[in-house]
Amino acid sequence: MRRFPAWSDVIATLVDVATGRAPADLVVRGGRWVNVHSGEIIPGIDVAVAAGRFAAVGPDLSYAIGEGTRVIEAGGRYLVPGLCDGHMHVESGMVTVTEFARAVIPHGTTSMFIDPHEIANVLGLAGCG
Repeated sequence: MRRFPAWSDVIATLVDVATGRAPADLVVRGGRWVNVHSGEIIPGIDVAVAAGRFAAVGPDLSYAIGEGTRVIEAGGRYLVPGLCDGHMHVESGMVTVTEFARAVIPHGTTSMFIDPHEIANVLGLAGCG
């Protein structure tokens, strides 16, 4: 599994990219942002990424593009944040957490809330640590 630096270790870099003081590692340009809170689809949105984390989201982030920045043209494709399953009973799925993750990650679920007893029931004491 790929690990990213702790948020606290890269916050200065993220702020520098967001404010235009440093270039992003990656900029995805010209997408349609799906606002899962309002239901809006907002065209013309760019996303800047630094240190494996989102640094900025908004229209025209060309200021975040430097000589070494990888640029991906979204061409109006949808930009959707990772989805969170707010109520999950992994035990009831009759699969391990790993198998559940393999099933839902390709469809956009990146996090979930699980009762601790569910994890203990599936993974035993090892899941409690």
